[in-house]
Amino acid sequence: VQANGVMIAFSHIVLVFLIIIYCISLSSQARRDLEVDIYERLPVPFGLVRFGVAPDHPEVKNVINTFTQTAKHSNCSFYGNVNVGKDVSVEELKQAYHAVILSYGAEGNRSMGVPGEDLAGVYSAKDFVGWYNGLPSCQKLSPDLSCETAVILGQGNVAVDVARILLSPIDILKKTDITQPALAALAESQVRRVLIVGRRGPIQVACTIKELREMVKLPDTRPEMLATDFEGISEAIKDVPRPRKRLTELLLKTALEVPDEKEQERRNKASRMWAFRFFRSPVEILTNPDSSRIAGIRLAVNRLEGSGERARAVLTGEVEDVSCGLVISSIGYKSIPIDPSVPFDSRQAIVPNKMGRVQQATGLYCSGWLKTGPTGVIATTMNNSFDTARSLMEDMESGTVDISAAKPGSQSINSLLKKRGVKPVIFSDWEKIDSVETSRGEARGKPREKLLTVEEMLQVAHK
Repeated sequence: VQANGVMIAFSHIVLVFLIIIYCISLSSQARRDLEVDIYERLPVPFGLVRFGVAPDHPEVKNVINTFTQTAKHSNCSFYGNVNVGKDVSVEELKQAYHAVILSYGAEGNRSMGVPGEDLAGVYSAKDFVGWYNGLPSCQKLSPDLSCETAVILGQGNVAVDVARILLSPIDILKKTDITQPALAALAESQVRRVLIVGRRGPIQVACTIKELREMVKLPDTRPEMLATDFEGISEAIKDVPRPRKRLTELLLKTALEVPDEKEQERRNKASRMWAFRFFRSPVEILTNPDSSRIAGIRLAVNRLEGSGERARAVLTGEVEDVSCGLVISSIGYKSIPIDPSVPFDSRQAIVPNKMGRVQQATGLYCSGWLKTGPTGVIATTMNNSFDTARSLMEDMESGTVDISAAKPGSQSINSLLKKRGVKPVIFSDWEKIDSVETSRGEARGKPREKLLTVEEMLQVAHK
């Protein structure tokens, strides 16, 4: 690396956004001496796009094409199978590079904090999504889908994704990159009814209109919502922002309007149903007296204080029990600390920062959900990442980040990894994995059939 060269280590663990690579590459158009090294815990790149995006949303995964172009940039290198915080410390990265950007997402689960949440039959949405998307750490999940009713706690896009995957016809799923074990389990699933439960009301629902439309149009399903959940909503949405108004109007139409003859016929023939249940919070997971498995969930009935996005759910003292054999918690993710040298706010579960600059740690930056908490979609995180990249570029220009002296970069890190018995997976190794997966998928009429264990991935990568 020349004296004025800049190298950046990007720590990229399981649930993360690779978009920051793209924004750094945009910056490198202005600085040809900028070099970017990406460190990833798994042998495969693309993080949340590979392991978080629903398998029936291939259009969202097209962003991988942009990431691939960036990864093949002459000034960009990928090192998979490197666990930052374990195989190499953040301090060691800071010594080797002028700047380090942490963007390892939010791989922790937020606890419901209710009795019974550790029982068999209760899963986090993160793990359930990881199971059907091929995340190696989730392949032993083997969820029991032998019940008729599933309850999903939370009403964001992930919750709706899970509901849609549970209810989708197998003929649709088998054309996606869903894993074969998950496809086999869903083909035998007895789940016919899915309730998507939220503590607040229709105006506060957290999913987007795209996900809602997909549920409304999902073949062989019908909506069954409670008219009482929508009392006063028509009047209340008159002054809300247009995107929120359109979403709530679609909910109202789906719940209350009499469908046309064709739609009514479709609903009458449907063998599966789904519904949003509003103004409900989990109180306890219920079991049969002679079983450690769940038999249902007790929900508190809420009312709202305030209006709009700031409305708060307040307990009424009423409860209701719902019989079910599967509960999936989709109440949010949280980041976790990976290295004791990195400041971490345990209450907010983020790295304290200002525009991506980690507080009291010159040369250390963060991006994505580690920076903001688990909020927003890919586009939101793209803008978030642009801000972090701009902060870094400004600090280079101002001299806050001293780039006058050369740094050894990957040369010293690779030497450390070799001594520790860690063999990184470079991007051409990933392309071997990609080739095997797409070939296996082609044989089944799918975009790809993912390798499901780190051992399999490494065996292919290092052939």
